Amino acid sequence: MDGEITTDEVKELLETDADVRIVDIRDRPSFERSHIPGSENVPFHELTNRVEEFEGADRIVTVCPHGEASVQAARLIGSYEGIEDARVESMAGGLEKYGMKFGLVREEREEESADVESPF
Repeated sequence: MDGEITTDEVKELLETDADVRIVDIRDRPSFERSHIPGSENVPFHELTNRVEEFEGADRIVTVCPHGEASVQAARLIGSYEGIEDARVESMAGGLEKYGMKFGLVREEREEESADVESPF
């Protein structure tokens, strides 16, 4: 693991189309409710079985709700033999901080939108 990265730095990486993989380690339902645009979901409990998917990546940023579990995820990914050339970081403050500053993508579920009555 190469340390932590700020939410501002993550936002800048995304805005400049940098070659970075944002890995959200929450469970699938949490990810589907809200996430950083362009991020991918690899739940923490699946990391050890899927870490080889990150081979060849230049930069990987792990994210979680508060920036604590993502540190462990970054360490796990960074310890993998096929990742030694990648820069692996955890986003400090987590999705809570990122969401408060920049917002998150929120996916509306079909059944939720079907229950909403039109004001017209």
